Amino acid sequence: IAFKTAIFGKMAGTPFATAIGSRLYDGRAPQNPTWPYAVYYIISDVPQDTFTDKLEEITLQFSVFSQASSSTEIEDIIVNLKSLYDNCSLSITGNTHIMMNRQGGGGATKYPADTETGTGEYWQADVDYEVIMQKS
Repeated sequence: IAFKTAIFGKMAGTPFATAIGSRLYDGRAPQNPTWPYAVYYIISDVPQDTFTDKLEEITLQFSVFSQASSSTEIEDIIVNLKSLYDNCSLSITGNTHIMMNRQGGGGATKYPADTETGTGEYWQADVDYEVIMQKS
């Protein structure tokens, strides 16, 4: 919970938050969301025991979605996401944040989508991060 709180806390009031209307969802977007929006997922959470330190290595993925006709909107959102989270410092209650490094992603892909009003299209881009933290 502290990690998720830190992700949301870091976003508050930033250009990334503005670009997605502060619509960042944990694991799953609601049905028929307002566009654009982002969803984040904890892909893995692996303990790393170095005999002297107890670390958590988390693989985190942000998926960004847009229904704009061109890729410009989603590309701007990704720039803002990377500016915010690349090598950032997180305040994680009960932990010391060690690093947050982007592992890849960011390219936008256009997909067909069945919508309530017929067939449409949307853009999606995924960005992955490796996060390491240590219990304080």
